[in-house]
Amino acid sequence: MGGICDIGIVGLAVMGQNLALNIARKGFNVAVFNRTASRTQDFVKERVKDETIFPAYEVEEFLSLLAPPRRVMLMVKAGQPVDDFIQLFAPHLSSGDLIMDGGNSYYRDTDRRTKEAEDKGFFYLGVGISGGEYGALHGPSIMPGGHREGYLMVKDILEKAAAQAEDGPCCTYLGPGSAGHFVKMVHNGIEYAFMQSIAECYHLLREVEELPAPSIGQIFEEWNKSEDLNSYLVEITAQVLQYIDPDTGKPLVDLILDQAEQKGTGKWASQVALDLGIPTPTINQSVIARNLSSFKEERKRISALFPREEAEKSDALSLHLEKALFLSELAAFCEGFHMLQEASSEFSYNLNLSEVARIWKGGCILQARLLNRIQEALKEEPGLLFTSPLFLEKVKDCLPSLRQACTLALRGGIPVPALSASLSYFDSWKREWLPANLTQAQRDFFGAHTYRRIDREGVFHTIWQKEEKE
Repeated sequence: MGGICDIGIVGLAVMGQNLALNIARKGFNVAVFNRTASRTQDFVKERVKDETIFPAYEVEEFLSLLAPPRRVMLMVKAGQPVDDFIQLFAPHLSSGDLIMDGGNSYYRDTDRRTKEAEDKGFFYLGVGISGGEYGALHGPSIMPGGHREGYLMVKDILEKAAAQAEDGPCCTYLGPGSAGHFVKMVHNGIEYAFMQSIAECYHLLREVEELPAPSIGQIFEEWNKSEDLNSYLVEITAQVLQYIDPDTGKPLVDLILDQAEQKGTGKWASQVALDLGIPTPTINQSVIARNLSSFKEERKRISALFPREEAEKSDALSLHLEKALFLSELAAFCEGFHMLQEASSEFSYNLNLSEVARIWKGGCILQARLLNRIQEALKEEPGLLFTSPLFLEKVKDCLPSLRQACTLALRGGIPVPALSASLSYFDSWKREWLPANLTQAQRDFFGAHTYRRIDREGVFHTIWQKEEKE
């Protein structure tokens, strides 16, 4: 006899709790389970009001609450905990049941688990979820991939739980295997880059203009009103910079230690981009910036060894940074979608890149008005975003400001790794000639790796070093 619940949520940290509440409020019956029974009890007692949420304290009890075919969403920490829960539930599942992983799992793990699920006779989805705790409760961006049959089993649930944009729910089936988790990984790489670029603009306004945090917050607030920079991340930056600590009366951001942490998804994006041979310098430098920030004691010691450079004042700094930040954001999206395009072919995801942009338009950390133009550009052609007629003239207009901002930073000894990487990214693409010919000559000199010529066909090797006569 089947149960009464449409879906079961396993893992009741805040994300799991909020997603369960969200789904229940959309009219579905939700079973919930957590290995620590007290967390389930506290959730039901403190947060569940009129929602149709049914707690369970044993695996068999939990699964008995689910209507067949049973649909289980794991909201647990990525890595071994996912495998542990799959092993826990698998013996009790029937053919045609579905397991979903809603965490930030590494895409190769998702491919492995998808195959293991097939061997056991049930369906599997790797589901990327963006929007944080607020999005999970009020409507996130949802990126499912895996067995299409599995997606059809939960399509109605996920699409109703997702954020709703003007052109539909911010959820769509992305492709087979690890497509969903791969897209979420790239999403997080872009997120790293955009956040780092924002931080560098803040750094310049603080160091060059010597503005207090609330004043910088007001600048970001104005930027957020523009067509180019209106976004979730710029909006929350304005709020963060203007928040006053109630205990000290100082801007809270000034009291936070300058060591950025990370959970690894940005690092994965950089590593996989290198594996695929796709240039992602803005993303890469943003990952490196977080790594370098962690060496606080070393930075403190080394800073005493160098005199501090005086940064030049610039009356137009804010105007230059507004354009520079737009270009760096666009560079990050260009890098990310270039990576998705290559992965779609390499891994047979058959991604609809325009749809990826569409489902990022609401409930998402990357939510930005810019995504409307990106969505349209990706409908037209699969090439590099910034070469689209929707962006090309804008890029030409903003490049001098990005160059000016980077020049000012370099002269003042202010590190801007993401902004300068974005500048080099655009500069490299718009150069017909790059000095890689010398690199190839060097490789041939020391490793006989051969080279091609521009004046004739074929592959060549030269004995560069003259042999000494005996």
